[in-house]
Amino acid sequence: MSAASSNPSSASGVRRRALLGTVVLAALVALAALATYLTRDNREPTPRATPSTSSVTDAPSSGGSSVSGSPQPTVHGHGLPTPPATHDPISYGKAAAAALWSYDTRTYSQSELVAALRGWLTSETKYADPASVDAVVPSPTLWKEMAANGQFATAKVAEGHFPNAFVQALQADPGTITQAYVYAVTVSGKQSIAWKDSPAGGAESRVTTLAVQCRPSQSCALIGVMPTVAP
Repeated sequence: MSAASSNPSSASGVRRRALLGTVVLAALVALAALATYLTRDNREPTPRATPSTSSVTDAPSSGGSSVSGSPQPTVHGHGLPTPPATHDPISYGKAAAAALWSYDTRTYSQSELVAALRGWLTSETKYADPASVDAVVPSPTLWKEMAANGQFATAKVAEGHFPNAFVQALQADPGTITQAYVYAVTVSGKQSIAWKDSPAGGAESRVTTLAVQCRPSQSCALIGVMPTVAP
């Protein structure tokens, strides 16, 4: 979602995304680096309670993929997605990817979709990266053009897994995850796009790596969208 570059919050969002790219991806190779990123003190304090998993040992097996049985985004109101209640970071990542790859300009506004997707983020604002989620949504100007054509997109998730580097780092130092309970999840699938003059539309492959927080005794929540896909 676009914003004026002179806006302090916009500048902060750019800084956060830069940190997400340079530090969090390094954390996929070393969980200690992930902990360093997540515990940095350059974000605002948090307003509500956090999400997550039951324990490190209760999380899906390292490197395992989850293809079926994953919760899907719940659709409310005009079809806006709401997050599922799950303690499985892979299942949550798959549902989040489906939500991020879907939109319907015919039934809700761009700002309503942005607000709905922000509802997937962890309430711990020191970790949450809303700018990375906003960037997935078409800009207000583009949305207006798409809405004139009645454009909409649906998503079909094929697979989700922990990236190899994340698995290796987790195996090398399993205790580090307990600092923030943040998991990297890579999801692949297809996005189908259609509009009023082309109801059949077309489909494109999609793959993304998400940071998902799953604290014990709390449902998972989204940290943000990684700027680079981790295999």
